Amino acid sequence: MIKKVAIIMELSASLPIMIHLETIVQQNGDSTQHVFDEPGQLVQVGRSLYIRYKETSEDDGSQIPVTMKLEGDGDVKLTRGAQSTGQRLQLHFSRNTRVIARYQTPYGIIPIETVTPRLDVRIKERPVSGEIYIEYQLFGGNDHLGDYRLRLAFTA
Repeated sequence: MIKKVAIIMELSASLPIMIHLETIVQQNGDSTQHVFDEPGQLVQVGRSLYIRYKETSEDDGSQIPVTMKLEGDGDVKLTRGAQSTGQRLQLHFSRNTRVIARYQTPYGIIPIETVTPRLDVRIKERPVSGEIYIEYQLFGGNDHLGDYRLRLAFTA
């Protein structure tokens, strides 16, 4: 659950933050881990907090825009990529709920679904910092595509 999002602070302008992101992907018996340390921005709009940063691609070093929206009801939305590049992933995480998501590719939109058994968000006001931990399963139709763990920690 998101704690103190509605009363955390009034961020009328974006606040520079440092982000530490770890993801673990388990697919077909294989496990891979990715770790990123990137600068980012934190901004509050209404009851939602937005974390924005650019992830450096491990493949070619390009910058991939990422936005994580922490909603006042406890849900988290993750957008990775840009429509202009033809690749954009939009995932919605809601605890213990199967949610339809979209993966835009140069070949068209692929419907996918997330199931999120664990979703923890902790935000501290002084000093401004927080941690988001999400365990989710990804499905394409009836096919189980993998199990994912995402941990994002930030500090101002």
